Formats: sequence, C-alpha cells, structure tokens
Amino acid sequence: MTDSPTAAPIRTASATDADGGSAPDPRRWWGLVIIALAQLMVVLDATIVNIALPSAQKALGMSDGNRQWVITAYTLAFGGLLLLGGRIADLIGRKRTFLIGLIGFAVASAIGGAAQSPGLLFGARALQGVFGAVLAPSALSLMTTTFTDPRERGKAFGIYGAIAGAGGAIGLLLGGVLTSYANWRWCLYVNIPIAVVAVIGAALLLRDRPGHSDVSLDVPGVILGCGGLVAVVYGFSEAEPRGWSDGLVLGLLAGGVVLLAAFVLWQTKAKSPLLPLRILADRNRAGCFLTMGLATIGMFGLFLFMTYYLQDILGYSPVRSGLAFLPMSASIIIGSTQISARLLPRTSPRLLMVPGMLLAASGLVVLTRLGVDSAYVTHVLPAEILLGLGMGLTFMPVFSTATHGIRPQDAGVASAMVNTSQQVGGSLGTALLNTIAASATTTYVGSHLTDPSRRTQVLREGIVHGYTQAIWWGVAAMLLAAVVSGVLIVVRPARGGAPMAASAH
Repeated sequence: MTDSPTAAPIRTASATDADGGSAPDPRRWWGLVIIALAQLMVVLDATIVNIALPSAQKALGMSDGNRQWVITAYTLAFGGLLLLGGRIADLIGRKRTFLIGLIGFAVASAIGGAAQSPGLLFGARALQGVFGAVLAPSALSLMTTTFTDPRERGKAFGIYGAIAGAGGAIGLLLGGVLTSYANWRWCLYVNIPIAVVAVIGAALLLRDRPGHSDVSLDVPGVILGCGGLVAVVYGFSEAEPRGWSDGLVLGLLAGGVVLLAAFVLWQTKAKSPLLPLRILADRNRAGCFLTMGLATIGMFGLFLFMTYYLQDILGYSPVRSGLAFLPMSASIIIGSTQISARLLPRTSPRLLMVPGMLLAASGLVVLTRLGVDSAYVTHVLPAEILLGLGMGLTFMPVFSTATHGIRPQDAGVASAMVNTSQQVGGSLGTALLNTIAASATTTYVGSHLTDPSRRTQVLREGIVHGYTQAIWWGVAAMLLAAVVSGVLIVVRPARGGAPMAASAH
C-alpha cells in the first residue's frame, strides 16, 4: 500500500470523488480496512457453518435432505435481495446502509446461535442473508467510488478479491476451531464482535455521502426476482426426496422460470427498475456476472461435500477439517493478490479468467477420483491448490471489470450484481449438487447392497460415489465459465492499469 494510515478520521469518498474528480482521500486505506472487515464477515458466513453442520444436524435433528437449507437459506436470501440492497444504498447513502446491514447481521446471528429447532435456524440464516444483502453492495460501491486511480484500484480490488475468494475457506477453518473448542453455535455468535468492531470503525472513520433522489425501489421487481429464485432452488432441493418427475418439483421449476422471465420483462417497463438492463447491455459486465455465477456453482458444492468427506469418511475432527482447507485459502490469496493484481494492469481480464477457470476445473477433476480410502495429500491437497489458484485468478478481474466505469447512480446495483451472481450461483450449486449427490448415492447403494454384512462399507462407497458424480457437474460449470469469459470479456488493459472498454460491445 502506498499510503501510510494516520489516526485522523477519514471519509471514504467525497461526492465529487464518484462524480468526477476531486483528489483521492490520502487516508482512504483505512476505509479499505473497515470495508474489508465487513466483507470478510459476510463471505465467511456463507461457509463457516459448513464445518459445524454435522454437529448442528445431530443437535437439532435435521434430515439429510433438509440440512442444505442451513447454507441455502443464507445464500438464497442474500442473492435474491442483493439488487434491492444495492438500490437502497443508492437511495439513502452508502454509509447509512452499511451500518444498518452490520447491526441487522449481528442481531440475526444472535438469533441463529440461540436456535433450538431447525426451522428457527433456517429462518435466522435467511435473516442473515437479508441484512448481508443490505451490507455487501454498500461495501463494494464504497470501494468502487473510493479507488479510482487505476494502479491503486488494482491493489485494492486484489485485496477485496482475495477476501471474497479466501473468506469461504477461512470460514471453514474458523468453523472447525469454534466447533471443536466451543460448540457449533459459536459459528454464528462470532459475527457479533466482528460487527461491533466494524460498526465502531465505520462510525468513526467513514463519512456519509448523499443518496441519489432520482432512485426509487422496485418492489414488484423484488417479488418477481426473489420469488423466481426461491422457486427454482426449492425445486432443486425437493427433487432428491420426490424425484425429478414429481409434479411439485416440475411446478416449482417451471414457475421459477416464468417468474424470472416476468422479472426481465418488468425491468424493461419499470420506471426505476431494480436491475437496469443497460448494466447487462455491456458485454464485459454481463460476462463477469455469468462467470462469477458459474464459478461458484462448483465452489460452494465443493465446500459442502468436502466437509462431510473429511469428517465422515476420513474421520477428521472439525478443527482438522478446517485446517485441511488452509491450502485453498492460501492459493486463492496468492492467485488474487500476487498474480492477478500484478498482471491485470497490463493484461486483458479474460487472459486471467479463462486460465483461472481451467485451473479450477482441473482441480475438481482430481476430486472425481476420490474413494473411501483416498489420502488427503494425494487427492484433496492437489485439488485444493489448483482450485484456489484458479479462483484467485478469476475473482479479482471479475470484481474490478464488472464495476469499472459504472455511472454513480448505478454503482450500488452494479456492485450488488457481482455479489448476486456469486450467491445465486452458490445457492443453485448447493441445492442442485446436493440433490445429484443424494440421488446418486441412493442408486449406488440400491444396486450394490447384496450382502447385508457389507452395509456400512457399501454406504460409505455410495456416499463418495454421490460426491464424485455431483463434482462432475461442477467441472462442467467451470468449463462453461471459461467459455463465457473467453467469448464475452473483450475489455483491454489501459496504460494506467484499469480495464478500458473495447471498441464494441
């Protein structure tokens, strides 16, 4: 970092910073510290409960089919409402939205930590997602309007991308430590002190900026968009116990598609649309959103499967399972801050994103060779390193390119779309891959259980078989992300280091 922080209070960005042009705040790196802390809390909470999930499942009596809702309730509410959160940030100001999100997130975490039933835990996780959807867009839009110098933008978004990528794996480690040395409830309670520190820091260090009075909230858009996503994800989750041909499953999936189509149609007519389609009209921005969504389908599914594989198949303790994910965290950080951040100033983003997705896909391919007796060093570790480097190469240019050059009044919603893509991909990936894995396990056990004395062994084999079959779908999603980024991302590097528009959209 080129600026030395001092103790004086700062503003993150002045009104003229975003609109054109005052000198950058000399103490803006303190703002990055506060923003990064809030972003870390939001991102790690998508996975911190994964390690604790086996313990929570036993304590609250969850079924195998319903357990994924601990993850999906959070990511679905988060992804479904992020666009609304972005619009709220544009309307009432980013610092105010930032503080509301932090406080609400802490309260929801306290409710979840005290939950005595699966339903209350699912509800608390959804409430966390609601306030995360308020918090995350304001954090990223503060980043966008603060770091406008191309070279500093690369450094700042390298750090932000590393947090976004590594935060999930860090959550797995922290979840393991808390589950082993306290209990699973502390995986939710831990957000309270983090939020308190962030609230105090934001109140002291960040100055508010006015909202845009011409922005209004698109309530019908929220209902159509969020309703469509809920229907699709719920349909995927119900396919495992009911079957893909079940009337309810088909109805949910078809209804979700219809609602999402109606959402797109409404956005063309709404006076103040939740998602202005001009944001998607830029092929580079649309390519970034698609790449992020496809990438996280495989990544979130992997976190869920590997947690159960390490604990239930290899017999790892929660803390040892968390430690087992550290190489992935380190690889993401290296890929984002040491490779992407250094190369992006003079390299087209797609020349980072395409190899990144291919590396990540190769890591998942390694995991398709898992068996009940596979060793961590020979199978899991190489996969984590490849996947981590690939995601690190991808996340940083996605965040930077997707938010570069956006109009000030759209900064919140454009920032929200990046996070929406990540969380919707995670929601769909977790629900779909969990269903595929459970179905494949059931089929395997049914066809191989001929000797009752081998029931335990066949069940273990069936579980791992289900994981590997689902991971192949994650591979397909990563490969498709590579194609999307290679075809749609045409932006070129500028001399100063930030992306510049290509000649045609």
